[in-house]
Amino acid sequence: MAIQIYNTLTRKKEPFVPRDPGHVSIYVCGITPYDESHLGHAVPSIIWDAIRRFLEFRGYKVRLIQNFTDIDDKIIARAQATGEDVFEISQRYIEEYFEAMDALGVKRADLYPRVSQEIPAIINMIERLVEKGHAYAVDGDVYFDITSFPEYGKLSGQQLEELEAGVRLAVDERKRHPMDFALWKSAKPGEPAWDSPWGKGRPGWHIECSAMSLKYLGNGFDFHGGGVDLVFPHHENEIAQSEAYTGEPPFARCWVHNGLLQVKDEKMSKSLGNFTPLTDLLTKYSAGVIRFYVLSSHYRSPLQYSEEKLEEARRGWERLIDTVENLKHLLASIERLGVPQGEELTSAEIGVPPIRQLAEAVESARTKFISAMEDDFNTAAAIAALFELARNVNTFHGQVADLTDDERRQSVPVLREAAAVFQQLGGGILGLIEPKPTTSGTEQLTEALLNLLVEVRQRARDKKDWATADFIRDELGKLGVKLEDSPVGTRWKL
Repeated sequence: MAIQIYNTLTRKKEPFVPRDPGHVSIYVCGITPYDESHLGHAVPSIIWDAIRRFLEFRGYKVRLIQNFTDIDDKIIARAQATGEDVFEISQRYIEEYFEAMDALGVKRADLYPRVSQEIPAIINMIERLVEKGHAYAVDGDVYFDITSFPEYGKLSGQQLEELEAGVRLAVDERKRHPMDFALWKSAKPGEPAWDSPWGKGRPGWHIECSAMSLKYLGNGFDFHGGGVDLVFPHHENEIAQSEAYTGEPPFARCWVHNGLLQVKDEKMSKSLGNFTPLTDLLTKYSAGVIRFYVLSSHYRSPLQYSEEKLEEARRGWERLIDTVENLKHLLASIERLGVPQGEELTSAEIGVPPIRQLAEAVESARTKFISAMEDDFNTAAAIAALFELARNVNTFHGQVADLTDDERRQSVPVLREAAAVFQQLGGGILGLIEPKPTTSGTEQLTEALLNLLVEVRQRARDKKDWATADFIRDELGKLGVKLEDSPVGTRWKL
């Protein structure tokens, strides 16, 4: 099945056909680094990380660009309030953003261009727009003439007449149209400024993303991403100035917008002050829990933030991880019996009903997961497929006691496939199942001692020395170590 993606521009799902066969080009609007990163910043990063991983899983070579708007009114205001340098502020919060994204398992973009480092490309683009009659200069400012672009409003559905009628603020009389937007702003005292044909100044917000995406991805790149709050005016203005500049639409082939993270029906944002820094959140919740919380909803749906929602996500994630760990233990226990030789059987050829049913469940989960991701990157449905497999694994775990050793050996290839589905799809694509970290010598010794105690307890049970077995179990319990007995052995967990 071809990947189907909802395109904000056409308001429908469309089959994905890349501009360049085998390659995918993505531009995602990044952060304005003037304060600590919060969960609202993590939402698009996690979503695009999952999309990118799935596209790579499907064999595409992906190039993802995400900018930093390191010149902005908010950064300038922070610098003026604190006396710090504008770029010291942005650099500090860019580093903090990277630390948070690394902790969340978000793969780094291929490039993070910064506005301050792209001034020549921005000026060149503005000059060309002026030459083509799409922009005009007034007293050191440069504005885009939206009446020169007849398709203005095609992304958001806004009509020019309605926009003009809706203007309530004082209109700059220097503009040809009230909705004309700034491409270049003349310098104000104390603000960063660069030389330009129109005098010292700095770029407007919208021109930055157009210049950077065209420079690093070229015209007609595959995906332009961002929050739904950017549809108008930011992305609408990007389309107008970019297609006026190139004369060759489309600027971006597919517009993908994620729903916003909301706190009591308001957008989570630094300006509203209704956020918890990611660094604080990560001290309470693991990366897997936060990713689970974000990806359990479809990316186009709004996310409601609350402690209750995160706790619910924690419980769901822990159920999934517990099944994966139980599966690993079950597989390791049965592998000690020896692995059957010869070719692997298909699910239809497996004679033992519990094993055949598990094999069918593994195939079904893989199919449903991929189909869900192909259908507009539906991570919620993909996670549901993993939970369906988890239920079947748990059912099989309860049936192992009724199998002979030979039948248990026959289950090894199926159990390995189940583990691979969890690791490859749940871990490799969604990032929910974190790879086991490298352990220190002390941690390795602790693990070995726990395994030894479990073995000593099992020997006591074999001798029907229940007092010793119970003593070991109870004392480990006091230390926070839980023992779980099964027909194929005992598993310990913290």
